[in-house]
Amino acid sequence: MVVAVHDVHYAVDGRPIFKGLDIEVRRGRITAIMGPSGTGKTTLLKLITAQIRADRGEVRVFGHDLAQLKLAEIYAVRKRMGMLFQNGALLTDLNVFENVAFPVREHTDLPEPLIRMLVLTKLEAVGLRGAADLMPGELSGGMARRVALARAIVMDPEVLIYDEPFVGLDPISLGVILRLIKQMNEALGITSIVVSHDVKELSMIAHDSYLLSEGRVAAAGSPQELTKSDSEAVRQFMTGSPDGPVRFHYPACDYTTQLLAAEEC
Repeated sequence: MVVAVHDVHYAVDGRPIFKGLDIEVRRGRITAIMGPSGTGKTTLLKLITAQIRADRGEVRVFGHDLAQLKLAEIYAVRKRMGMLFQNGALLTDLNVFENVAFPVREHTDLPEPLIRMLVLTKLEAVGLRGAADLMPGELSGGMARRVALARAIVMDPEVLIYDEPFVGLDPISLGVILRLIKQMNEALGITSIVVSHDVKELSMIAHDSYLLSEGRVAAAGSPQELTKSDSEAVRQFMTGSPDGPVRFHYPACDYTTQLLAAEEC
């Protein structure tokens, strides 16, 4: 097991985010983490990468209990991971080549010819070797996401994490990213964690899926198994229905009472 989250509790300012979360990520597979907005998907990634610590429970990565690791050991664990951030997070003052080369220069003492070969190899893998001299401002949204993916894999990570990789992409760019996620997982033999609420896209690539709701796992299995769930909340999310137990409105007092009241309710 590459990642094991067991009975994790976590709250922000007294507001519970997780209330006994259990998730396992198996080696060599694509694991999808799904759920409506505000269910803690990105928070889960922060727990897995030791950016935050659980209030209770255990988060294990590569067999290590993250709560027991010292800072240098956490850095060592992170070096075994690659991260594709939600917005790409390219460094705007560096061109495409230098963005991809950045982690290599930061963490290794490789000679320049080897760095050049490594970077060009990764850019070729995402179809952007010809864009090596472009600046981030000259890239389309889909191209920027692919450059960020090249940077995420340049250190040959064991685990590749994608945080909302499909947001804002046109249909062609989305199809390219989907294909790349699947190809990277198969060709490099890595483990992929994909956080998204795009059910249709995830059903095309994921081996295992977890649906988060109310601080716990509401359903787990293959995407196809989730669509056949007996749970009304699970079916609502998987079909995108506006009506069901998952409410659109944040909890509030009676609307009419609040409009007519002299004071806030």
